[in-house]
Amino acid sequence: MLIVQKYGGTSVGGLDRIENVANRVAKARKEGHDLVVVVSAMSGETNKLIEYANHFSSTPEKKEMDMLLSSGERVTAALLAIALQSKGFDATAMTGRQAGIVTDDTHTYARIESIDPTAMYNAIKAGKIIIVAGFQGINKNGAVTTLGRGGSDLSAVALAGALKADQCEIYSDVDGIYTTDPRIEPNAKKLDSISYDEMLELSSLGAKVLQNRSVELAKKLKVKLYAKSSFSENEGTLITEESNSMEAVLVSGVVLDKNQARVTLRGVVDRPGIAAEIFTKLADENVNVDMIIQNVGTDGLTNLGFTVPQSELDNAKQVVESFGHDIQGIDFDEYVCKVSVVGVGMKSHSGVAATAFTVLADNNINIQMISTSEIKVSMVIDEKYGELAIRTLHEAYELDK
Repeated sequence: MLIVQKYGGTSVGGLDRIENVANRVAKARKEGHDLVVVVSAMSGETNKLIEYANHFSSTPEKKEMDMLLSSGERVTAALLAIALQSKGFDATAMTGRQAGIVTDDTHTYARIESIDPTAMYNAIKAGKIIIVAGFQGINKNGAVTTLGRGGSDLSAVALAGALKADQCEIYSDVDGIYTTDPRIEPNAKKLDSISYDEMLELSSLGAKVLQNRSVELAKKLKVKLYAKSSFSENEGTLITEESNSMEAVLVSGVVLDKNQARVTLRGVVDRPGIAAEIFTKLADENVNVDMIIQNVGTDGLTNLGFTVPQSELDNAKQVVESFGHDIQGIDFDEYVCKVSVVGVGMKSHSGVAATAFTVLADNNINIQMISTSEIKVSMVIDEKYGELAIRTLHEAYELDK
């Protein structure tokens, strides 16, 4: 079996942890598997390199930042190869370029355009364990590029797709996908499997185990993904195509996102194109708008509300305040959160949203905004009730059973 494994920054956070990863890789090799191992930089290493750059410039060139930041993964790859060689295994470290990863020209947030797996196939045929520096590739001009946050996950999934690997295992300090955050609800249960679409919703709504770009790519390439812990032997969670058995489960998980802020525009001039102007300008300033609510207009005026990440609220303020002549009043609220219920079973079951609304009402929690999709219900509520909402919803949908 050909397996692609990816180890995150905490899994390779020191020499003892790299040793632990080497032992895990060696065990899989002894079981007869061919292995391509993708590694992140040691935890804290990327931040240290950014600090070094900021010592000289607060706005360093992105091309040079890619050259600098890609070095962290190369260090880990070389160390892991050396550790495996010391145990008698034939291992070889590769950069993204040597692994055949070609990206577009967008420095610090590149997208993978193609992978030539020839060099990796040759190394596998020669009996080698391949260790690839994640998070990086080269563009058509030969310049080093990096893939942005979660880029090593993306490298692993893309390589698994290109190599037609049997499975791709993503190792972190979490041993799978849970029905909710165990730190909030101790009765949270680990899921044996979850669909790509459910995982995409969970990761975009605040779950931090897998980055959604990598899940999107896994779905597109039909790569079987496993979320596992590098610190335990637990089975982990399989992320795969939707099945009938998944639809039998009403709800797979509930998730809390505290990185939310609400913007309310009162007395907006109700003319054709005003919403397009506001949201186009927000997009131009790279403000990521989530939920949107517009009331029916009266007397030529309407009210418009939307949510943005807290980190982008200052940019949003500047944009909406520039529409002063079209808006009578503006309110901002940083003390909100988003609670979401996710499950492919919603497609074939009614009453999921009604249950959520009833549970929150029974606990005197006011819902400020609602957004739904085929497999999700999201609600904006007061931040102080976020964890209570998660616990009561988790119990209501019997996710602890």
